[in-house]
Amino acid sequence: MVRLAEAWDSGASQWTPARREAYANDLNAERSLVAVTAKTNRSKADQDPSTWLPPLADARCTYAADWVATKLRWGLTADQPEAAVLTDLAETCGNQPLAYELATEDGN
Repeated sequence: MVRLAEAWDSGASQWTPARREAYANDLNAERSLVAVTAKTNRSKADQDPSTWLPPLADARCTYAADWVATKLRWGLTADQPEAAVLTDLAETCGNQPLAYELATEDGN
């Protein structure tokens, strides 16, 4: 969900190599890895929600919730433009669930 380059810029640069590896291979949270088409994956690249959102408006609330849950799970930060877009989205999403579990050092 949150690409490695974005994670690096959001705090992963301060992590141990073991934690970065755990993040890159996180299969313990449904929201961490989401299957998308190759076209969507290429268009997103390593952008955050301030510069890229899913093309379908109906998918944006789920995308924002998954993004935030992943950042919270791993203790990653959000910059001001990213936080502003996520806040705006949250105001239009109603009761979108935002469940997550904190990742341990080894990702479990």
